Amino acid sequence: MKKTATENSRYDLIDRRTLIKGSAAAVGLLLLPQVSHALPEDVEAEIAELFDTREIQQGKVTVTVPPISENGYSVPFAVDVESPMTEEDHVVRIVVFAEENPQPNVARFELGPRAGKASIKTRIRMGGTQRIRAIAEMNDGSLWTSYAFSIVTLAACVFDPGT
Repeated sequence: MKKTATENSRYDLIDRRTLIKGSAAAVGLLLLPQVSHALPEDVEAEIAELFDTREIQQGKVTVTVPPISENGYSVPFAVDVESPMTEEDHVVRIVVFAEENPQPNVARFELGPRAGKASIKTRIRMGGTQRIRAIAEMNDGSLWTSYAFSIVTLAACVFDPGT
């Protein structure tokens, strides 16, 4: 059976529409933002830049984040350091790393004996499921660390790979 001119154009139009829709979807997928994260060597390089080659010991630091964070855009976290916060023994700074974020060094806090307590509570963005690590530097130069892990169901740190 031979198709008429009207039937041919209708089928051609459907094929063109399908092609255009498919092309638009493919381009849209390419333009979607992607989640990026730092590499472990990037995190270690940043730690080395901040603290040279000094030994980092486990202990004295407690990091608290929720075990499951439904939204990575605003995750509560806390860092507490065991220190009397006296002139002779106090925390100088606390540095927080979200190791899977595009910029892993997410916070830096400068403290002194007049702070009274080495305790920080705030919110951070998390680019996905990861561990949050805190390093505390004491006035004697010693470094102490700990970390906590949080599962993130909706990542926050996305970027456009074209920028």
